[in-house]
Amino acid sequence: MHDMFRMFRMSRPVRGSGHGNGRASGGRLASAARLLVCAALPWYACVWLGTSTAPVAAALPAVLILRGDVFAAPRLALERLAGVAVGVLLSVAVLHWLPTGPLSFPVLLVCACAGTYLLRHGGSPNQQVLITALVIYSTPVPGYPLARLMESAIGIAVVALLGPLLWPPDPYRETARGLEEYRTGLADRLARTAARASAPAPAGAPSPAPVAAFALWHRPYELSAALEHGTGRLLLLPPRRDAADEAGPLWPRLRLAARTAPALQFLTREVETRPAADDASARAMAPLIEATGRALDEALRGGPCADRLRLARELEAAHRAAHPGARDAVLRAGIHLTQQVLAEHLGPAAD
Repeated sequence: MHDMFRMFRMSRPVRGSGHGNGRASGGRLASAARLLVCAALPWYACVWLGTSTAPVAAALPAVLILRGDVFAAPRLALERLAGVAVGVLLSVAVLHWLPTGPLSFPVLLVCACAGTYLLRHGGSPNQQVLITALVIYSTPVPGYPLARLMESAIGIAVVALLGPLLWPPDPYRETARGLEEYRTGLADRLARTAARASAPAPAGAPSPAPVAAFALWHRPYELSAALEHGTGRLLLLPPRRDAADEAGPLWPRLRLAARTAPALQFLTREVETRPAADDASARAMAPLIEATGRALDEALRGGPCADRLRLARELEAAHRAAHPGARDAVLRAGIHLTQQVLAEHLGPAAD
């Protein structure tokens, strides 16, 4: 039975396949193209307007604002624009009242640092205040502060308005890829748990790394949070929808993964920490874990799993009849809760 389950897992797509590498390369290419457009467009716009022959300040916002989360670009752009404006005002005021020299620089430095922390957001200081103030202080050319402000405003406006619209990421596709990686890792973990149940480890044998185990069981919650965070972030974009592909809608499968993770975490800990005594109940859990794992794996793929769940329930009933003790009930608790959540996920099809 264990060998059959291992062959079943090997027939599924695994993490790090060529398709995954192609999607990653496509994402990097889209990010590079977005950066190129958002840097070049404000540069040539400022050259056309005649602000300067080399408007570096217009191209910098694309480098400083565009991050992995492009939907955060409008907020970051507004913060940077506020920092530029405050930095310009501080440097102009200091240079107006004090000449360039050993006295004006520390005054400007203290004022700019204060503005950096007064305009902080989420605990992060607005470094643009200090950067702008120092750049203008070191370039005491008539008209440069206004040109710097105009170029920065044009660059920031382009990034804020155009950045998220250029090759926007698809949070549903990214979450589906993460759910597939979780499904593969879960199948591997349950296979190892079934092997441990059939042959308990001797006393003192090391358990799987707790950090890696926590990362696996916490993955469905991370995917859910990322999907909620990435959908409907910008009004200018058409809303993303949970399109039903060949595997079906994503949200129900994601909820299934999140609801079964705690029960499976409890199951694996119970099996992996069980003493290596002659325990017939633990050995009889191996086919039960495999059958439940196959049913859950099929449900996470979006396939029909009612027959697999029915077989797993029959195995659980047989195990309960053969091992009715309270200690055995604790060992079966994770399996029972997983099957219950699977039945609720399937609805009438589970009956």
